Amino acid sequence: MNVETLSRIQFALTISFHFVFPPMTIGLGLVLVVLQTLRVRTGNPLYLDLARFWTRVFGLIFAIGVATGIPMEFQFGTNWASYARFVGDIFGSPLAIEGLYAFFMESGFLALLLFGWDRIGPRMHLFSTCMVALGAHFSAIWILVANSWMQTPAGYHLARMMKVTADGGQFPVATDLGAVPFELREIRLPPDYVVQPEDLGHVRAVVDNFREAILNPSTLDRLAHTVIGCWITGAFVVVAISAWWCLRGRHPEHARISLKIGVVLATVACVLQWIAADSTARGVARNQPTKLAAMEGLATTGPDASLGLVGWVSWRRDASGEITGIEERSLRIPGMLSVLVSGDFLHPLRARDTVVTGLQDLPSDALLRARHPGASDAEIARLRPRYWPNAPVLFQTYHLMIALGSVLTGQALLACLWWRTGRLWAVERPEVRWFLISLLAAPLMAQLALQAGWFTAEMGRQPWVVYEVLKTGDAVSPVVRAPQVLTSILLFLAIYAVLSILFVTLLLKKIREGPVPSGGGPPTGPLPLSHRSGRQTGI
Repeated sequence: MNVETLSRIQFALTISFHFVFPPMTIGLGLVLVVLQTLRVRTGNPLYLDLARFWTRVFGLIFAIGVATGIPMEFQFGTNWASYARFVGDIFGSPLAIEGLYAFFMESGFLALLLFGWDRIGPRMHLFSTCMVALGAHFSAIWILVANSWMQTPAGYHLARMMKVTADGGQFPVATDLGAVPFELREIRLPPDYVVQPEDLGHVRAVVDNFREAILNPSTLDRLAHTVIGCWITGAFVVVAISAWWCLRGRHPEHARISLKIGVVLATVACVLQWIAADSTARGVARNQPTKLAAMEGLATTGPDASLGLVGWVSWRRDASGEITGIEERSLRIPGMLSVLVSGDFLHPLRARDTVVTGLQDLPSDALLRARHPGASDAEIARLRPRYWPNAPVLFQTYHLMIALGSVLTGQALLACLWWRTGRLWAVERPEVRWFLISLLAAPLMAQLALQAGWFTAEMGRQPWVVYEVLKTGDAVSPVVRAPQVLTSILLFLAIYAVLSILFVTLLLKKIREGPVPSGGGPPTGPLPLSHRSGRQTGI
C-alpha cells in the first residue's frame, strides 16, 4: 500500500479508537447533571450514591479518552504536513479554542467533581458538574466546526505566496532573484480557482470571514446529529448497566432510578435524532451531492429517485479494471429519496418530481475541466469515477447506521412503555428478562452506529480532504515513507490493545462494585445470584 492509503488507515484507526470515549463522556455528563440536580432539589441520598458512581465511571472514560486523543494532534504534522500548511490558518483556530477553553474548562472542573464531594457544598458541586458537561459539549462543538469546514468550506479565499520586487514584479517563491530585494506577499487568487498539484507548498487557504467559516453550511446539522448521537450512547451505557443490576438483583433501588433516567434520556434523544438526521441528509444532498449518491447507490440522475433500504452495491469495471459505474441490488422504495430530499412531506406526489443527481453526473463537468484543463469529453467521462467516494462501503455503513438507530429507538420506546405500565420491573417474567438482556447490547449498538456514521461522513468526502478544494493525496507529507507509517500503525495497535484491556477491566470492576450507599456501608439490596448459592463466581 502507498503512503496515502497507510496514512488514511492510521488516522482512521486512531480517531475511531478515540471516538469510542468522548460520546460516552458527553452523554454521561448530561446524566450527571440530572442526578446532581435531583440530589440538590430532593436531598435523596440515592441520587448522591448514583452521582458518585457515575462520576467514577465518567472519570475513567475521560482519562482514556484524553490519552487516545493526543496522537491525532501529532499526525497533522507528521503524516499530513501539506494539509496542515494549506489549512493551518483556518483549521488551527477551532482546535486552539477547543484546547484553550473547552478542554481546560472540562478538566479543571473535573477535579472539583471528582474530589469535591466532602470539600464543597452540593450547589457548588452541581455547578462543577454543569461546567464539566458544558466543557465536554464545547469540545465537541469546536472539533465538529473544524471537521465541518473540511466538508463544506466557507469564509475563506485561496492565496499564493509570491516574491514581490520594488517595481511590482511578482515571482514564484522558488525563483532565485539574486541580489534583487523582494518581500514575500500573499496574492489573492480568483474565487473559482482550482488547486493544482504544483500549487502545493505555495497556495493556502486564508480566513476571510471567521463567522462564515465557523457557521459553514454543514456545521449546525452535523453538530446536532453528532451530539444527539453522544447523548444516545451515554444514555444506553446507563440503561445497560442498570439493566444488568436489575437482572442480578443488585442495588434494586439505585438500579430503578438509574434505569428510569437512562430510558427517558435515550427516548428523547432517539426521537430528536430522527429529526436531526433528516435535516443532515438534506444538507448532504444540497452541499455534497456526490456523497448522497454514493450513500444511496444512485447511479442515474432524475426525478422519482428511490430510497434504498437494504442490499448491495458493487463497482462496474471495464476490461482493464477501471471503474466505469456502479451496480446495485437492493430493496428500494420508489420515489422516497426524492420526497426526503425535497422535505415536502405534505405533498409527497409533487415532491417525487424532485430531481436527485446520480453519480454518472458527479462531480460536475466544470470542476473536472478545471482540474484537468484541455481534457476531451471522453477523458472527462473516464476521469469522473476517480472522483467518487467508495460507494460500496458507503452504502453499507450508511444503512448500518440507520438500522442500528431504528433498533435503539425501538428499545427506548418499548422500555418507556413498559416502565409506565410497571411491566419493566417484573424481572421474573421471561419476556422482560430477555428484553433486559437485549439492553445489555445497546451501548455496543450505539457505538457501532456512531462509528458507521463517522465512516460515512469521512469516506463520503473522499477523494477530497477539503471538499472539492484539496485532494487527500495532495495532503500527505512529502517526506514520510510507507514503512514508517506501517510501523507506527502496528505500535498503535499494540498500545490500543493494552488500553482496551485496561479500560474493560477497570470498568467491569466499577460495575461490580456499583453505587456505595452514603456513609460507606455495604451495598443495599439482595446479594447477587452467584453469592446466594454459597459460592462466589464474580459477574
